[in-house]
Amino acid sequence: MREILGRRRKPLFRRGKSAQLGAALHYATEWQWPVLPGVGFGSGGRQPAGARLGLGERITRRCSCPDPDCVVPGAHPFDPGLLAATTDGRMVRWWWTNRPDAPVVLATGGRAPCAVSLPAVAGAHALAALDHFGVRLGPVVATPTRWSLLVSPYDLPELGELLHSQDWVPSSLRFHGEGGYVVLPPSQIGAGRVRWERPPAVTPAAPWLPKVATIVDALVTASTGTPDGGSRLAY
Repeated sequence: MREILGRRRKPLFRRGKSAQLGAALHYATEWQWPVLPGVGFGSGGRQPAGARLGLGERITRRCSCPDPDCVVPGAHPFDPGLLAATTDGRMVRWWWTNRPDAPVVLATGGRAPCAVSLPAVAGAHALAALDHFGVRLGPVVATPTRWSLLVSPYDLPELGELLHSQDWVPSSLRFHGEGGYVVLPPSQIGAGRVRWERPPAVTPAAPWLPKVATIVDALVTASTGTPDGGSRLAY
């Protein structure tokens, strides 16, 4: 797996007028994942062309939402709202034809994947531990500041039981279930580029997803034991 990750990967989706449009259509129509466009960025506050944000650097892009202090610029729904998420290819095509650079937002929960996210450094430690013990993982989404592990749908009672069994759950560990969302590749958000740390298989079938119970212990341990695991909301 490490050898595969180290090689130059082929794009998961075909390049066209908008990489986001191609990806959003694939998620919605092939995998039946409900998506909608993220809010994106305003006309001011952009970082210089070609600039990159490193881990821990401040976000410099200004979000298009009304909140001047938005902590997740570009990386959240606004108009349309989260309830508009759909698998209808016609709606998806209309959205991204009009907003080709909009981030692709997955509405989690229900029949769609859920996710658990944690700071990037803790995420790397968690994946190494899970690999060591031979735990099969699904796709993992990465930004410069946070990693999100996609898991099969879970409900609040199931999650509550899992967390109740833990001595302590770090505030930097977040659960994206019903009513939540995750930004998917190949979006560009305030923290930088959204990419696959563990890409899904290039197949029409929706990716296999692990149960949250199989990974939560490793994620809690990694978040607790990583210096500066942090409780920042920044994506």
